[in-house]
Amino acid sequence: MVALTALAITTSGATAAHAAPSEAQLKKQIETASNKLEDVSEAYNKTVIAQKKTQADIVKLNASLKPTKEALAQATTRMSKIATSSYMTGRVGPAEVLLSSNQRDLLQRMSYLEQLSQSNQLEIDNYTETTQTFADKQAALKTQQTKQGLQAKELNAQKATYKKDLEKLYDMREDLYGSATESTGSYTGPIPKISGDAGVAVTFAFKQIGKPYGFGDAGPGSYDCSGLTMAAWAAAGHSLPHSAAQQKNKPHVKFFTDKSQLAAGDLVFYRSGGHVAIYVGDGMIIDAPSAGRDVLHRTINIMTPDGYGRVL
Repeated sequence: MVALTALAITTSGATAAHAAPSEAQLKKQIETASNKLEDVSEAYNKTVIAQKKTQADIVKLNASLKPTKEALAQATTRMSKIATSSYMTGRVGPAEVLLSSNQRDLLQRMSYLEQLSQSNQLEIDNYTETTQTFADKQAALKTQQTKQGLQAKELNAQKATYKKDLEKLYDMREDLYGSATESTGSYTGPIPKISGDAGVAVTFAFKQIGKPYGFGDAGPGSYDCSGLTMAAWAAAGHSLPHSAAQQKNKPHVKFFTDKSQLAAGDLVFYRSGGHVAIYVGDGMIIDAPSAGRDVLHRTINIMTPDGYGRVL
């Protein structure tokens, strides 16, 4: 489970005894709050991915339980026939042999048991294995159902944290910028001509400029950072997880740190995988910055990148 990080956000009117923060201080507070809020969003995305996997596991387990249950019923029927046949022919079961106090008949009884075991060992082994398989799958299903319940609670908690801290962030921005929003509108400039799948992803990203940031969103109307890069590369036929950190570590994404190798379409990672953007050439990126802001076309130097990723 992902631990939630409560935001410690101080507004300009929090303490009357202290002077209001300067514009530079308030901008820094907003940046810090925005980063922490984005961390909550990315934590939410990870939990959603985990929950989807859990749901898929439950579907598979439910599908496998029916044939396993049928196999167990058939094995039980065969074992019942073996037991009935043993009783009618005078053969004895293991418990009767072990509990018998008649030592004179013990060797004979053991011989009968060995004959029974040898002639029916395959059925006995099959029954034992099928019984264990069914029990294991039932236990696994229960575990997954419990996990699903915990993940649902985690998602609700993350949503509640995001909503509460989002209001604080908006208050801080209004203190600095007033009631004006930072809407950029759609992009009207030229879109670079880039060949291949990277070109498709970059073109898609340009067409999303001006759309609003949305918590846990991957379009078409709004995006968070990893939702935007995921959607851009999905347009080019490539699958990325809805998580900046998981995009950074995905096997089909080649991670590198040499900026000179950077090409349009590459992913740009910031804050140890806490934020991701798509590089579009000429030192520029397109990203979904943070809550209350639109998808932007801006410099790659919004902060120091900690690496890059090429979708293979």
